[in-house]
Amino acid sequence: MGKMLGGEGEEKDPDAAKKEEERQEALRQQEEERKAKYAKMEGERENIRQGIRDKYGIKKKEEKEAEAAAAMEQASEGSLTRAKKAVPTGCGDEEEEESIVDTVMKFIPTPLMDMFNKK
Repeated sequence: MGKMLGGEGEEKDPDAAKKEEERQEALRQQEEERKAKYAKMEGERENIRQGIRDKYGIKKKEEKEAEAAAAMEQASEGSLTRAKKAVPTGCGDEEEEESIVDTVMKFIPTPLMDMFNKK
């Protein structure tokens, strides 16, 4: 009855610590073998993937991201703000604005043109 209540009558195996250590070592060794096996399989898969990429001219996702980041970095080099958007043709071009004013002035009657020129 003392054993059931957690008394001092417990039997201890003198080799229990040694067996537990051996069991832990075997588990560690199995885990290392498993990791090595899957690393080898992943290496083989990567070789096959690379062969397909080479055959069809496909770039890796990491390479695409690196190129995009490099392009953004190069575009914003020396700038403290974000990269400017491209201005569409016909918007904001000073030479074109002057030519538009000249075109409009051609169609204004001369009495009105004299009023603009006097100012």
